[in-house]
Amino acid sequence: MTGNDSVVLRVAGRPVGRYLTRPELPARLSPRPCLHPVTTLAGTAVTELSPADHAHHLGVGVAVPDVEGFNFWGGRTYVQGRGPTELDNHGAQRHTAYHRREPDGFTEELRWMAAPGELLRERRTVTATALTDGAWALDLAFALTNVSGRPLSVGSPATNGRPGAAYGGFFWRARKEDTEPDVFTAETDGTDAVHGRTADWVALAGSAWTLVFAAATDRTRRDPWFVRTEEYPGVGSSLAHDARLPVPPGETVERRIVIVVADGRLDRQEAAALVAKAVTA
Repeated sequence: MTGNDSVVLRVAGRPVGRYLTRPELPARLSPRPCLHPVTTLAGTAVTELSPADHAHHLGVGVAVPDVEGFNFWGGRTYVQGRGPTELDNHGAQRHTAYHRREPDGFTEELRWMAAPGELLRERRTVTATALTDGAWALDLAFALTNVSGRPLSVGSPATNGRPGAAYGGFFWRARKEDTEPDVFTAETDGTDAVHGRTADWVALAGSAWTLVFAAATDRTRRDPWFVRTEEYPGVGSSLAHDARLPVPPGETVERRIVIVVADGRLDRQEAAALVAKAVTA
């Protein structure tokens, strides 16, 4: 992938992530800004970009498969009665301006464009913060405002008839290894126990790294988590889990996720302690 602009995130002077502002991608991948690579403080990469199994998985970002029928996720669209189908319905997120741009993060404005024109305008804020010698936190907040002048709604494959596929919103495509990562929350273990349910935080523990995803606002905590480990490792939020999310003209949808990026395999107590530090930092 090529692109003519990027931002390098740093923690205590150390690079931990690159934000691709204007990635050059085919339309069917729903081009959008994204973070990749993201690394631990020791330099282990914990994201993937356009992997062979899902070319439209672009590191870390915000992706929605259905905004009033337009695909801002990339790849095929789930159509009830037909299954995943190639459609000419892809949108693109276009970076328009940075309102803040510093070594530890940025605030930017994006336009979500599709065939009818601009549907949503987004304000995205990303900040990197040191936690310990072996962990740092990535804070990602987004606000999506309906600027189309007409009612919009956000859907997912689940709301379109595919059970268990309520992805759409924040999404992190994690590093794929020979062994599936472990998944746990403060109360439970395993993908089946976590996927599709709410939790204050969800941890994904790989061979020598751990990611802990924390819902950082009351509204964000009401969104169930989307978790995959068998086919690929990924964690996201579900803006439209069991029903479409209406976004009336001029209204705004806001969410905030804080992710602990740690070297080593954290246990439940260590993950909880770092989340508490990260969310209040």
